[in-house]
Amino acid sequence: MEHQILARALHVVGVVLWIGGVAFVTTVLLPAVRRLKEPRERVDFFEAIEGRFAWQARGTTLLVGATGFYMAHAWNLWERFLSPAFWWMHAMVAVWLLFTVMLFIAEPLVLHRWFRESARRDPERTFRRIERLHALLLTVSLLTVLGAVAGSHGWAP
Repeated sequence: MEHQILARALHVVGVVLWIGGVAFVTTVLLPAVRRLKEPRERVDFFEAIEGRFAWQARGTTLLVGATGFYMAHAWNLWERFLSPAFWWMHAMVAVWLLFTVMLFIAEPLVLHRWFRESARRDPERTFRRIERLHALLLTVSLLTVLGAVAGSHGWAP
């Protein structure tokens, strides 16, 4: 039982660091970059700072995935994935998978280069896209956290 308690605690800490970081980037960093930098400088400046956070996000998504899988296995929660009442379990996996693909595949292999090229052509539009993408990711993440906390404590709509 101690391993399961530790897994849950690590899972929550990982989510706090990961989604909290996304919240900081979305609600503090991006607006500050918009105010402090010229359109041509925004994407480069943002990428320089977010690049440091990307390592934290990668580490915490790995931690959240490992602890989530462990808890599903240790508590034999697999049947929950067959029930719509546990929609938040599906949402957690979907958000985790989305971020994992973004952080480990799309960003390093495609998005980084695509945003740089796009920023050369139209820096203002590119930065707006970055802002909208982060706002969407934060919204989906927070709804998932809300649903997971409420659902894991017995709430079912």
